[in-house]
Amino acid sequence: MQITKGKRARAQKVVIYGPEGIGKSTFASQFPGAVFIDTEGSTDNMDVSRLNKPSSYTMLKNEIAWVKANPTCCKTLIIDTIDWAESLIVDDICALHQKKGIEDFGYGNGYVYVKEELGRFLNSLSELVDLGINIVLTAHAQIRKFEQPDEMGSYDRWELKLGKKTSSQTAPLVKEWADMVLFANYKTVVMTADNKKKKATGGQRVLYTQHHPAWDAKNRHNLPEEMPFDYAGIAHIFNQVPAPAQTQPASQPQQTAPEPAPQVTAQEQTSTAEPAPQAQPEVPENLTQPAPERQPYQEPNLALPQALRDLMIQNQVTELEVQKAVAQKGYYPENTPVVMYDPGFIDGVLIGAWEQVFSMIKDNRILPF
Repeated sequence: MQITKGKRARAQKVVIYGPEGIGKSTFASQFPGAVFIDTEGSTDNMDVSRLNKPSSYTMLKNEIAWVKANPTCCKTLIIDTIDWAESLIVDDICALHQKKGIEDFGYGNGYVYVKEELGRFLNSLSELVDLGINIVLTAHAQIRKFEQPDEMGSYDRWELKLGKKTSSQTAPLVKEWADMVLFANYKTVVMTADNKKKKATGGQRVLYTQHHPAWDAKNRHNLPEEMPFDYAGIAHIFNQVPAPAQTQPASQPQQTAPEPAPQVTAQEQTSTAEPAPQAQPEVPENLTQPAPERQPYQEPNLALPQALRDLMIQNQVTELEVQKAVAQKGYYPENTPVVMYDPGFIDGVLIGAWEQVFSMIKDNRILPF
């Protein structure tokens, strides 16, 4: 056991939420070495680095796994937004259990499944933090009526927009996971005129960093309670973060000067008998031929669901390979086109269990017979 004392500089887990259009994505793009996983397509008009838009939860997990395998590709990974990522999780769980909606689960079990899967998703992001990569989750905000247990009456407050009924389970999970929860909003002042009419003025964009009865926020860096919505106010936090871990190349062994070969006299050369050449065994002709080259990849049919096409393109999988794997499990004959499969089968088996399907395809590539 070892006891450590003092502060440790490490990558940060940040949540930025606020109303739509306030500039969350632009703010997040100023983080060092930022790369977006744009779940809603909000960065199309921004000059930023991004991975392909995930059309399924499986594709989202594959992109995070790729970043983990290539930790030097970025210093900050941004999930924009976490509430749209949650909708991918909901769709994946419904397809896996063959449900039309999250409400179809009995006794609210669907919401429990979403909470558990979101927890696993956050754990995968924490693994990137251990590698020195900052994680930023952007989220939309919603106004919800709140009743305080020790007070009479209720009041409105801003909260993370993580579903209508799942907010009581998934929103606290995200806030507990984060090191900083920053709330961006427009600062308005309500003025009362002489005719007793009220008018809102102002509109300056501000960033709140501490908890308030009207919103959730927190930080561990002694930030002021209210500050301008500018990245410069928090830039000093990320200047202390160490760079992502890099794999060190193997050191080359030092070459020593070759020793001079011992001199051999003419008599020794003649006395040394040369070995007779041995007959080489004949190699079958079929083993000497090179393996057939893989044909250029052809993208799947446009009529296929977009989520399935994205997974196939991401892993360079052809329709014939999918048909062969499906036929091996006995679901459909091998000559049945993928576009003719039942939509429920595509969502629940091909997309929902893509890891198992792709594992079979890789095995077939190794042993094609």
